[in-house]
Amino acid sequence: MASVTISNVQKNYGAMNVLSAVDLSIADGEFVVLVGPSGCGKSTLLRMIAGLEEISAGEIKIGDRVVNDVAPKDRDIAMVFQSYALYPHMDVASNMGFSLMLRKTAKELVLNRVGSAAKRLGLDVYLQRLPRQLSGGQRQRVAMGRAIVRDPKVFLFDEPLSNLDAKLRVHMRTEIKALHQQLKTTSVYVTHDQVEAMTMADRIVVMHDGVIQQVGTPLELYDHPANLFVAGFIGSPGMNFLPAVVARQGNKVSAELTDGQMIPLRPELKVEDGDRVTVGIRPENIEVGTSAALKAKIEVIEPLGLSTQFYTRLAGQQVCIFAMGRTDRGPGDTIALGIKPADVHVFHGKTGLRLS
Repeated sequence: MASVTISNVQKNYGAMNVLSAVDLSIADGEFVVLVGPSGCGKSTLLRMIAGLEEISAGEIKIGDRVVNDVAPKDRDIAMVFQSYALYPHMDVASNMGFSLMLRKTAKELVLNRVGSAAKRLGLDVYLQRLPRQLSGGQRQRVAMGRAIVRDPKVFLFDEPLSNLDAKLRVHMRTEIKALHQQLKTTSVYVTHDQVEAMTMADRIVVMHDGVIQQVGTPLELYDHPANLFVAGFIGSPGMNFLPAVVARQGNKVSAELTDGQMIPLRPELKVEDGDRVTVGIRPENIEVGTSAALKAKIEVIEPLGLSTQFYTRLAGQQVCIFAMGRTDRGPGDTIALGIKPADVHVFHGKTGLRLS
């Protein structure tokens, strides 16, 4: 196992800048997820760690070795791609052991490693099958097994679950996390799915337009997003945003919405009367049917059995509310909403940065 250190790494395609001065330290044995929308640079960064993309500037170290000019095969990494990339004419055992055979590893060692990895992944009864005789989830496990048998210093995952159906994705992300807990190998995982990131990562790296927006544990990013982008990207359903103006009278601080309704804010918040801000409220932090002064009109109701999702109109903005239980309300009804000051996130009206 080894740490991964990325120092001031940049990637340019001619005049187009894809990654800007990326700095990131990944500890030995850590599971780090790179997350962000399509085109944010996360897969490019992963491929640069793997040696599949050249670095325009900066330095990448795996352990204590600088690998900028080291060939991919000599970096002691193993990569699992979005496509399974299995050899169709080889059975499962041969697919898993192929990289070791290329290295002229002793046959007995190959058999031992393949057998051990297959048992871990529940593939020991499928070793003689061809890829076409396997399900999508089984093929992805073979691809993972092929990486495991190499016993690398670092695992790299490039959106490995994107081709699976929703139910199988949930199952496989649990398997990958459990596998990491067994092997404790440093892992870097790329996804655009923030639910995957939240459920799998030791730390999440949120990227946008080639720049790291924030690095932290899943709950750190959820509870204290650094800016509007992180706040809107992390969480499902996403955070609600409302433009407002600060109204401060002594120790009483509120955010006045565009329709004149007021949301109470924490008195210690560093804002001044008249400041333009954006308030963010997570759907699960809005109480329905309270005696609070906030009023919203229901547009759509999504009954989920155990809970209900409301899509409402508040101060001209669509606001999503996640409430436990069921409701007898319907579209067109006006409902009262309650929001605690401690649950309100406040962002600068121009920069979008979080205000403390």
